[in-house]
Parts: sequence; C-alpha cells; structure tokens
Amino acid sequence: IRVVMITGDTKPTAEAIAREIGIFPEGESLQGRSFTGAEFFALSAEKRRELLTEHRHSMVFSRTEPRDKQELVKILRTAGEVPAMTGDGVNDAPALAAADVGIAVGSGTDVAIETADVVLMKSSLQDVVTALHLSRVAMRRIRINFVWAFIYNVVGIPLAAGVLYPGLHIQFPPMFAGAAMALSSVSVVCSSLLLRLYQPPKPLPLARGTTVEPADPRAYGRFDSATDSEGTEVLSLRASQCSQPERANDPEAPLQAAPVASMRV
Repeated sequence: IRVVMITGDTKPTAEAIAREIGIFPEGESLQGRSFTGAEFFALSAEKRRELLTEHRHSMVFSRTEPRDKQELVKILRTAGEVPAMTGDGVNDAPALAAADVGIAVGSGTDVAIETADVVLMKSSLQDVVTALHLSRVAMRRIRINFVWAFIYNVVGIPLAAGVLYPGLHIQFPPMFAGAAMALSSVSVVCSSLLLRLYQPPKPLPLARGTTVEPADPRAYGRFDSATDSEGTEVLSLRASQCSQPERANDPEAPLQAAPVASMRV
C-alpha cells in the first residue's frame, strides 16, 4: 500500500507531519515527492501521471483545494490504481466520492459520512489499518469456504447420483444425502464464525520513539491570550480565512485571521 498525503495546510507543516508519522523517514530527500496543489497542477498531464503512478513513491500534496483532491484521485484511477481516500471534512467529500473506497472518520462532517463507503466508529486513523486488515481476513475466509464447498459438492454429488452402484452396488439412501447437505452448511457457518477470534494488528511505534502527550493549545500559535475580570486566562481561537480570488492569484498569500471562538484555561 502506498500512502499519499493530501492536505490544505502549508507545505512546511505538511512535510513535518509526514516525517512525524513515518511517511518520509528522517533525513530522506523530498525532492520530487512534495508539491503544493499549484505546483503540481502547473506540470503537464504526462508529468503528473508519471509522478503519481510510475514511480510509486509516497508523496505529500499541500495547500490543495477540494477539486485538487478529487483530481488526484481521478488520476490514480485512470492509471489503473485502486485508491482509498480517508477524510473527515466537507472539502474531502468530492475525493471520497471519486475514490474506489471512501473512508470517513466517525467524528467527521455529515457530508463526508454520507459520501463515504466505510465509516470508522472512532476518530483514530489506526482503524483505517484495521479495516483494511479485517477486509483481507474476511476475503480469505470467504475463499476458504468456497474451496471447501466446491470440494464437498464435487465428492458428494456423484455419490448421491449413484456413481458407486454399477461397480460396487453401493447406494446411499436419501436421508444420508440430506444429512450431508446439512453438514455442509454447518461446516461453512462454523468456518465463518472463526472470524470472532479476529485480532486487529498492533499499532507501530512512533517514528521518533516518543510518546504522545496532550498538547498545549498555545503551542500552535492560533490563540490570543487575555485575562478576564476574574483573573482567568481566556484563549481566543483564530480561524484562517482567505478569499478565493486572492488564493487563486497567489497560492502562497498570507491567510487573514479572525477570532471565532474562545475558551477558559
């Protein structure tokens, strides 16, 4: 499985997260593997197809818009790939619909959940790995059941038809045929019930060998700190806002911010 990260965040942030979660090992060059949406779609169609399909490297795309995500998925599909898209927001819905398998995070928006083929019950991306692993285990069990049923019928049908009677004068009464049919169904059901013993794969350790600690919201630089009349510190969240014409003319234009929420700490 090849991992391609597509985000609307800035290029340095996207590359830092990609290294943190192990898409790119520390010290590995990102030349030709990290693009903004504007940089990638400025290339020719042949070059875009070559980068996405022929080299089969993990890649990171930053500052992408919803239509960019959808177009990236379409390029992979037309090249014969089977893309699975994971997202949680309104801007992910077009790509979720375009992918062969759309996976929505349970805490995502209603649009993403309605568009996706698979909805994760939790908000952990580890469940994406579990879903893929469980699907393979289930398909393997289905194939085993098919093989068992095929062998059972190949042997049972000639016996029920009297293949042994001309030479050995052995003939099975109808009650044995009915019992054999019931046994066939019971064996397949019991084989399928083995899926109840399924154990999900264990998460891999963090790339840097560190543990995840609760983050201080001040560390993200998206809050303005103030003190109210009672002496309680209040953090005002500032959401990024930028008009579409400015982004179209200059993808690297600074985003304007406006306070939209606050919390007490």
